[in-house]
This record gives sequence, C-alpha cells and structure tokens, in this order.
Amino acid sequence: MSFLSDTLSRVKPSPTIAMTAKAAELKAAGRDVIGLSAGEPDFDTPQNIKDAAVAAIAAGKTKYTAPDGIPELKQAVCAKMKRDHGLDYTPAQVSVGTGGKQTLYNALMATLNAGDEVVIPAPYWVSYPDMVLLAGGTPVVAETSIQTNFKLTADQLEAAITPKTKWFIFNSPSNPTGAGYSWEELRALTEVLLRHPHVWIMTDDMYEHLAYDGFEFCTPAQVEPALYERTLTCNGVSKAYAMTGWRIGYAAGPEKLIAAMRKVQSQSTSNPCSVSQWAAVEALNGTQDFLAPNNETFVRRRNLVVSMLNKIDGISCPVPEGAFYVYPSIAGLIGKTTPAGKVIETDEDFATALLEEADVAVVFGAAFGLSPNFRVSYATSDEALETACSRIQKFCAALT
Repeated sequence: MSFLSDTLSRVKPSPTIAMTAKAAELKAAGRDVIGLSAGEPDFDTPQNIKDAAVAAIAAGKTKYTAPDGIPELKQAVCAKMKRDHGLDYTPAQVSVGTGGKQTLYNALMATLNAGDEVVIPAPYWVSYPDMVLLAGGTPVVAETSIQTNFKLTADQLEAAITPKTKWFIFNSPSNPTGAGYSWEELRALTEVLLRHPHVWIMTDDMYEHLAYDGFEFCTPAQVEPALYERTLTCNGVSKAYAMTGWRIGYAAGPEKLIAAMRKVQSQSTSNPCSVSQWAAVEALNGTQDFLAPNNETFVRRRNLVVSMLNKIDGISCPVPEGAFYVYPSIAGLIGKTTPAGKVIETDEDFATALLEEADVAVVFGAAFGLSPNFRVSYATSDEALETACSRIQKFCAALT
C-alpha cells in the first residue's frame, strides 16, 4: 500500500517551476543561462506600496486577521470592481487569499464533486487542470489554435459543455499566450453561457492592467450582467503591481460561494499575511501612475521578441494583446536534429535542447496543453531578451 494519497498521483508538479529550477541549477554550476521561463515582472514593487507595508509593521498590524481578509482590503476590492468594471459588490462578496492560485483552488475545492466537469481552454495556465483534479473534478480541455490567435470560439465552447459541466475557467489576457478577448469576442462566449444556466464562470483577470495597442480589457460579468450571479471574478496584485512574493489574490462573487470558500480557507491556511494585505490596500487605492510607463516597457520588449522570433525559419509568433508572454509555434522545426544530435520530436525536446545547448530557458507547450509551441516570458531586461533571442536564432539555424 502506498503511503501517498491516490489524489496526489493524479497531478504533476508545475512544469514552469521545474524549468525555472533547472535553469537555476545550471546557472549555479557556472553556465550563462538566460531564464525566460518565470512569469514574474522584473520591476520593483512601487515605493508607496512598500511604504504602506512598513507603516503597517510599525503600527503593529502583524496579528491574525479574519480568515479571508481584512475589511479595509475587501472594501478596496469593492471600490476597484466598481471603478474599473461598473460591478457592485459588498465586502461579504469578497474573498482574499494567499495569491490568486489559492483563491481559484478554494473555489474549486468548495464546489466540485466527483464527475463534475470544468471546461478549460488550451493553452491554459499549467495549474488549472491539476487544481481541478485535486478537487475531485474532471478537466475538459477545449483546444484553440494559432489561426484564432489562441482564442476560444463560441462554437468550441458550446461543443465542450455537457450536462456535467460545473465551471468554465476564463483567462484574459492569457497566460501563456498573451491573447486578450475583445468585448465582441467575449460577448459571443457569454451568449453561449446564457444558454447553459448550470455552468458557473471563473475568471482569472490577473493580467488585466497589462493590455497593449489600444486593447481594452473587459470581464464576463461586466459584458453580460445576467451572468453576475454565477460568476467568480478573480484577480490579484502579483503581476501589474510587481508583488509576486507578497502573495495576495482576491475574488468577488455570490455570497454563498464566498462563504464556502471562507470555510475551506479557514481550515487550510487561514488568513493571508497581514502586512501584505495592508500593502495590497495601498496598491488598489493608491496611485496607478506607474502602470502606463511599465506597459510601455513591456510593449517594447514584446515587439523585440516577436520580431526576432519571426525571423527564424520554422517558427511563427503571433503578436499578443497583453500579459508578458509570447507563445510561438515550432511546427516547422519538428523532426530536425540539433548540433548535439538530438532529434526534436516534441516541443519538450526543443525546450530541453535549447537549455542544454544554447543556455536559454523557456517552457515547452505541452505543459500548457497545446503543442508544438513554447512560452517565452519577456518580463526581463531588453539586453537579456536580445541576447536570448539571438541564441535561439543561432540554435535554430544550426538545426538539420
């Protein structure tokens, strides 16, 4: 009899974390590895947010809080939802967790039973299917394609829904593709969801503020108010506010669901870090002036990476609307051989060889449910990106 649970055998470790760890290992051994695998802004947390955290420590705000967040942060979330999306929530409809991941996980744990299905568009953030499996549900993957810039169509969503569907997980702008859904594209999906009242909607809006070239972010409950009562709108401060390590995520939704999520959190982690919560209050309520210059930097980096990758024979890289990722196809490289004699049969082969032979760390597409592709995070310096893309160009040119 195995000591470990059967539930654990259904999931795998995060491939993005695994690739980042492997790159760090090679770097520690003296290799000049450039890491493009971690989804983390290289900007520092804005000073006003750090000052709020210091002030909270000085004021002794270091004790336990309510399991799912302090009233001040819940109120800040309500104000943000009204300000940015015209959505009305009360603090009783808000849950604060230790990062966006916990918020999503709490909702799935609180609602899924054996046999319940969750529709997940692919490519997807690596954790969605495994969280569904841990909660006892069944992931139903709906594959998109490069032809639609990796966006799910209404027909694809309709085909994926069954009487067993409990949730539809929606992420825009997307990790790993950066694809953002316009109001019209999202309207087409919400019209499908209106026809299936048993399906709840879980939105991952973590990259909301990272939107480029005039793309205007919108969220399902905003586009279709009739879905408000069965939508959990999830977000956090990690990406736009450069607060990945502070670990604060939040969600707004129906009070009965939020209460169920609170019960899960009260018996697992209890409250998020008190000091981080006060920092998040300042993030949401304070100045947003740093967002525009940060986005200008991301656009410049995106354009650099897309341009250099599209010069490679066998690679096709769409231009994303947001986030800080690109998701190029390597369909034209499958079957080729690397200088070290490795045959590239999969995108995992490509990513492994690129790291071992060219010292560039990326994440292979199979980790996100759609191949043959790889994900590049351009949340690093222009110099590192240019050097890394030059290495990718040289590596690909040497394939035979």
